[in-house]
Amino acid sequence: DILPIFSDAQLHLDLVRALEIQVLNIYGEHNKPDVVVGLEARGFLFGPSLALRLGAGFVPVRKAGKLPGATETAKYMKEYGEDHFQIQRDAIKPAQKVIVVDDIIATGGSAAAAGSLVTKIGGKLEGYLFLLELDFLKGREKLDAPVYTLLSSQ
Repeated sequence: DILPIFSDAQLHLDLVRALEIQVLNIYGEHNKPDVVVGLEARGFLFGPSLALRLGAGFVPVRKAGKLPGATETAKYMKEYGEDHFQIQRDAIKPAQKVIVVDDIIATGGSAAAAGSLVTKIGGKLEGYLFLLELDFLKGREKLDAPVYTLLSSQ
């Protein structure tokens, strides 16, 4: 459970700084992403703060029916069925560099759906960034861009 991190201002700041350092180490100061895409719901907790630190925009990917305006939709499989994510069609400009963030990568289905939405609306998917990876579920194998994590668990 990552929620206690956000009740402590210093821990929250340290988490965002750790993510920022990770991104800067990967992409460099002059090749930072233009957009951070956060997955509903925990990607909304640190995605906007990370985007601000990077000087990037933030774009949410939400469950179907929650975003206003024209959207694109992607389906993904869950443990007990399927679900759908949406992104606003005009949220990312063509060729903008994008990273997708979320708290945990498990099976990779929701992150893969978010990545497909980014490319569908013209973004250049640079990678995925997670706080924690559950290695044994092999979720990174479903993703079509580099995967980076702060922690891993077997």
